[in-house]
Amino acid sequence: MNTFDEKRTEPRSIIDKYYSVDFSVRDLETSYLFKIWNMSDKGMCLVIREDSKVLKHIKAGDVLNMKYHPVESVEGLIELKTEVRHVSKDSEGRFKNHFIVGLSILEQQG
Repeated sequence: MNTFDEKRTEPRSIIDKYYSVDFSVRDLETSYLFKIWNMSDKGMCLVIREDSKVLKHIKAGDVLNMKYHPVESVEGLIELKTEVRHVSKDSEGRFKNHFIVGLSILEQQG
């Protein structure tokens, strides 16, 4: 029987509040929209194709203003300061040839 040790610092719980996020970065005219994956109380991740131009413009430690799209369409976009926690290549598995970008919201909605 295989055992799996949880390496996250906080307990994992799914938050169903946001579906996707969009943001822009300096030096790029385009705004990028990504589905949010693996949400927890303090973090989430984006899955970005390895050939996406945005990867050349973000790195761990960057703080961006991101616009979150709520699951409930009656709510408007919510803009929150968000830190890029890591940018990691997935060499095998479900997201082969993609990068996993870990995010952490720095400010909570009041």
